[in-house]
Amino acid sequence: MRPGRAEPAPPRPRPGTGTVTISFAGPDRAWAAWIGDRLRRRGVRVDRRRWDPPAGVPLAGLLSGLRTAGPVLMVLSAPYFEAGGRTRDEWERALRDIAAADPSGFAAVSVTSVPVPAATAALRPVDLTALGAEEAERRLLARLDLPADPLPERVDDVRYPASRPDVWGLVPRHNPRFTGREALLAAAHRLLRDAGRVTLHGMSGVGKTQMATEYVYRFGPEYDVVWWVHAESRATCRRRLAELAPALGLRTGEEYGMRVRAVRDALRRGEPYSRWLLVLDGADEPDQIHDLLPAGPGHVLVTSRNPDWAEHGSELLEVPVYTREESVAFVRRRAPRLSGPEADQLAEALGDLPLLLDQTAGWLDESDLPVGEYLALLEAGTADDVLRVSADFPLAYRTAWTILLESLRAAVPESVDLLRLCTFFAPGHVPVHLLRKLPREGLPPSVARLLTDPALWAAAVDQLRRYSVVRVEPHEADPAREVLYLHRVVHGFVRAELPEDTARELADVVRRALAAADPGKPSSPALWPAYAEIVPHLKHAQVLASEDPGVQRLVLNCLRYLYLSGEYAAGGKLGGRAMDAWRALLGESHPRIWELTYHYANLLRAVGDYDRTMRIERAAADHLRRQRGERDPAYLRALGGLAADLRGLGRYAEALEMSERVLTAYRERLGEDDTATVNARNNVAVSLRLLGRYEDACRLNSATLAARRALLGDRHPWTLNSEHAYALDLRLLGRYGEATAVQEPSLRVVRETLGPDTVQALRAQHNLAMCRYAARDLDDAGRYFADALERAVHILGDRDPLTLILAVGQSCFAREHGDAERARALSAAVVAAYEETLSPDHPYAVGARANHALALHRAGDPRGALELARAARAG
Repeated sequence: MRPGRAEPAPPRPRPGTGTVTISFAGPDRAWAAWIGDRLRRRGVRVDRRRWDPPAGVPLAGLLSGLRTAGPVLMVLSAPYFEAGGRTRDEWERALRDIAAADPSGFAAVSVTSVPVPAATAALRPVDLTALGAEEAERRLLARLDLPADPLPERVDDVRYPASRPDVWGLVPRHNPRFTGREALLAAAHRLLRDAGRVTLHGMSGVGKTQMATEYVYRFGPEYDVVWWVHAESRATCRRRLAELAPALGLRTGEEYGMRVRAVRDALRRGEPYSRWLLVLDGADEPDQIHDLLPAGPGHVLVTSRNPDWAEHGSELLEVPVYTREESVAFVRRRAPRLSGPEADQLAEALGDLPLLLDQTAGWLDESDLPVGEYLALLEAGTADDVLRVSADFPLAYRTAWTILLESLRAAVPESVDLLRLCTFFAPGHVPVHLLRKLPREGLPPSVARLLTDPALWAAAVDQLRRYSVVRVEPHEADPAREVLYLHRVVHGFVRAELPEDTARELADVVRRALAAADPGKPSSPALWPAYAEIVPHLKHAQVLASEDPGVQRLVLNCLRYLYLSGEYAAGGKLGGRAMDAWRALLGESHPRIWELTYHYANLLRAVGDYDRTMRIERAAADHLRRQRGERDPAYLRALGGLAADLRGLGRYAEALEMSERVLTAYRERLGEDDTATVNARNNVAVSLRLLGRYEDACRLNSATLAARRALLGDRHPWTLNSEHAYALDLRLLGRYGEATAVQEPSLRVVRETLGPDTVQALRAQHNLAMCRYAARDLDDAGRYFADALERAVHILGDRDPLTLILAVGQSCFAREHGDAERARALSAAVVAAYEETLSPDHPYAVGARANHALALHRAGDPRGALELARAARAG
């Protein structure tokens, strides 16, 4: 209800109208809800009944059972007439006997363009397809002889089913052959309404994605935002969430982390939309992505093979294989030439598995092979072969796949070539458009022929699509590009049957395609979508086994992208595998090893693994010094990384000495104003500040800020970093007015340029809060402290290093201004976090214990405070 506006009283029931019974098939639930809402708002009593006729009961009797004191309104669609497996003749007879005999008792609306039984003419159905909401409502009311007076506006109106939500993100095409699952869909709807998060889990091939797709189309009108996320990896999940930011109209920069944080915050607050649905499809690794999921008023629907989602606050709903009734109904829709008993036999042989039923029934419908002969072929398969591939599936699965592949090969041989090629991408969404950009020189003849003949390519794709081996879907960024969806089960079976020499040949083709797609500039956020598309496929294309310099350059660029985009864990795994593979392939001292070391160390350092990073960087620096000398750029880069490791370990004096050596070398080699020299000067200032030499750090940061403004401009992220560093030094020197004069306008620019929820914005806001506090502007300071900490917890989590810094500030403010218990709780949590993530004797942990001693004293525990203060002083 809008503020200041009273909700209109519901109309009184219309005398003599009776109850209108709306009879609808499950897929048409949204139409039934909208029709019911239109009628109720005009005072008409409504009874909605889902049409799910049981087998063996005469259709005429079921239709008669719908009739009560008022009319029956039938919502006509293909699923309505297909429910219960009734024939067209049965419908014709029942409609003539019941509806035609009682013209005032039955009415209908049509929501389908598919031909319906001729006898429905007796119902005088009103066609609602291809109409706007107002005209559809006018025709509905006219059919039921109800006045169409305009109604007062209402905020919570049920959405018109033919209109999509305001934001609609890459939902797969609707499957017109979807069958059954009515109870599961209803349960998912109920659980999402009650709990907000539901995971559809079950074995591969059981139809989890299809069920999620059906849920979206059936219940989508209840939402303002529906966003589909391919969640096979953290990288792809982050990319899709980041792409939601502009769709929601959020003003952020280009960096993915910034966009993801803004999206999570907007969804949590329910602004600009509170009715949202996120679908995370194929999310089999909850530990990697659960922290990306937003809280808030909307819903999250997950599909996964992994029931561990229950540990992350999601309700589980298991998706089993089809019931036999569902299997038979599905097979008969997919292969109309099969009789009921034949469909039953096929379902029995294939274990009621939806994926296999879809593929097999599609092939059988176009084949003249008798079902009995096909079942005999399945019986001839050997159990050992099947179990070697997967113990999860019916024993006939491998045999069924062999038959299907032979059929594909006989009809369009190139379809098998394309299918095999796809298995050297990751399962799921296969960016085949990358293949079509490849130079043809050096390609295997079968692949070259496929890629050079558009008609042959189209025939191969169509053949795979017709048998449901792949789905054809639009590209996320460019619908004109082609993407094939390949189920992980199909991927595994096809890959397993490849001869070794063929596998090597096809892997090389896909590696070349990925390398050719490398934009070559991972530091540019505008190019990150291209890297996000490439990264999931590196493993399956076996890129680490290649000696091709272009492929190796791709690996290094992907590592840089993963670091800059905040994908530290994924980057660390790739970097570790690359180190092992390249040392064996290239040798310990190959130049590419040292370049790889730089990227790998950056990723390890980003997650706080300073000991390990220091060992790697020290070994690299020692080798490069001996081999290339102390003025070599690779050696200086390794030395700068080693200084950063020492800072992380709290060894500030050693870090300063090393940073100064790097700065001197860059000055002598490149001059005072080169960006490498300026960056080295920035790192020296960091060490100076950590040692308490604020005056020296301030002078150096002032020069660095001036140089970055001249080299990079006023709005570059590095320039904004220097403004923050300079303002921080001024504050630590007690020059609060000057610090505020620098930090306040800089914070505005950071928020405008990079976004309000970025790490840089939160750091700047914290420093401004400290400046306000020092100037005794307590109201502003308290507001800044609280807001920054709340944002950090929601965006970064409660153990992130920046969150801990902000928690210290909030604790100190609370301690001095009347909330001693909150101060004590916050400082205790900070101490525990620092001791666990760093070490008990790290300077940060020591400082946190000193702050906690003050909090204990203020909270009335002088003995505990004295004991902790002594320990902190010793530290």
